[in-house]
Amino acid sequence: MPNKVVTTPYPLIDADPHAFRVVRYFRSSDYATWAAGTAAFPGALYFWNMADPVKVRLRTGLRLGGFLGFIGGFMLAYQRSSFRFWGWSENKREEDLDLAELSQRAAEGKPLYGTSSQPEWVQGTAYRNSAWSQLKFHAFPMFNFVNHQHHGTDPAKYGVKEKELSD
Repeated sequence: MPNKVVTTPYPLIDADPHAFRVVRYFRSSDYATWAAGTAAFPGALYFWNMADPVKVRLRTGLRLGGFLGFIGGFMLAYQRSSFRFWGWSENKREEDLDLAELSQRAAEGKPLYGTSSQPEWVQGTAYRNSAWSQLKFHAFPMFNFVNHQHHGTDPAKYGVKEKELSD
């Protein structure tokens, strides 16, 4: 099955970035989004309780709201970072970090996207399952935890030679 090619306003960095890489490339605005989500959920519950009071203690509900806000805020921050990898939003900082990181790996002779003990067919399946999954967080949160070679970019831009690609 061929990869879906999407025209984006900014350069594509990685079509299916590894989860740890997405988190490593978080910006301070992503952390602020995460914190806002964490605070907004229990805050909304508190103000809702002020408008329409309940007779039970709100403590457990606020704790649960904080937990759900923490998870929701993280997913929103993760999605925003993924959009930059896909080229859907401004990504100059990530592009520079990516070029430096993967060029160094290529110069050291390491595989660009890491190695995996999984067979090729498992890596392909993992790619097909996790590609575009950041758009479906509301239904089924799925992250890419498998190193694979399906990233939608040309490895030559990092200094990988044609001989190394065929190995």
